[in-house]
Amino acid sequence: MSRSRRIGLLAVLIAAALGSAAGGLLWLDHEFRAPGPAESALRVQVDPGVTVRGVLSRLASAGALAHPRLTEIDLRLHGRRFRIKAGEYEIPAHASAAAIVALLASGRVVLEQLTIVEGARFDDFRHALDSDPSVRSTLRGKTDGEVMAAIGHPGEEPEGRFFPDTYRFAAGTADLEILRLAYDRMSQILAAAWAGRLPDLPLRTSYEALILASMVEKETALASERPLIAGVFVSRLRKGMRLQSDPTVIYGMGAQYDGNIRTRDLVTDTPYNTYTRTGLPPTPIALPGRESILAAVRPQETGALYFVATGSGDGSHHFSDTLQEHDIAVQRYLERLRAQGLLPAQPAGVKAGRSKP
Repeated sequence: MSRSRRIGLLAVLIAAALGSAAGGLLWLDHEFRAPGPAESALRVQVDPGVTVRGVLSRLASAGALAHPRLTEIDLRLHGRRFRIKAGEYEIPAHASAAAIVALLASGRVVLEQLTIVEGARFDDFRHALDSDPSVRSTLRGKTDGEVMAAIGHPGEEPEGRFFPDTYRFAAGTADLEILRLAYDRMSQILAAAWAGRLPDLPLRTSYEALILASMVEKETALASERPLIAGVFVSRLRKGMRLQSDPTVIYGMGAQYDGNIRTRDLVTDTPYNTYTRTGLPPTPIALPGRESILAAVRPQETGALYFVATGSGDGSHHFSDTLQEHDIAVQRYLERLRAQGLLPAQPAGVKAGRSKP
């Protein structure tokens, strides 16, 4: 065979090989973009630290991906490198490998949510985290002190330090991360509120404002009343009067509280009994919301020193400037309870105790 014919044959072989490779690449790309096998949308959990190959294998097992190995080859040939965010992904029906890879690369995980209501306690927050199957537990069984140390705030009392809100997170997020977020959010909201406080408040620090806010939160659910409730407490602090707040007594009773507050509870001294001790309690008694925090730093002082529930069913209170007016409001409240058949056996815990300055 002449040299020219050998060169010609080699050229033909090379062209055939290149054509075959090109055809292979076209086929691989076609498979990469072809509709997937999933008949309906499905969710796949991606654990922290899993490899791309591991994710592709899990997708195949779940029925979302037909050819995990071919998908991996295509990614390598095209130099597609990305980090996969842990969490749960929702794969649409018949999603192609290309669409699934784009979803993983974007990190668009399905977000779970956890709601902590205003007025809940730190114990309630921890219980909610422990009970949520989407939250990765790292703090279960640890003391409150150990939890505060773990989030970077050793020595701080946890009550009141975490903002009650709805938190959205990827499945598998650690409880530690959610608590850090809630702590930081409360710190930011409290700092902003404290910076805008009214002058000459009888509060020395933002932490005292947080304590007062927690009391306001537990005393009323009506937004319109929060500045008024705060105003009563601030006026009493100015005069050196005891705050006489039932929720603080209840908090101090701990597990002994059975749903009723009695006369003996009001006179039993604890660090949180504001009937037996002057000033604010030593820590917050709940997780206050934004409106209660703002009320604590911008109270509405009207001259009122007393308040008692109206018993009208809307959660409202009657505010009084004088002890005489307050005693009349208390009697009116008790009469409404009697008419409704709701009068407790010992009515001392219906804020009548505030009759004593």
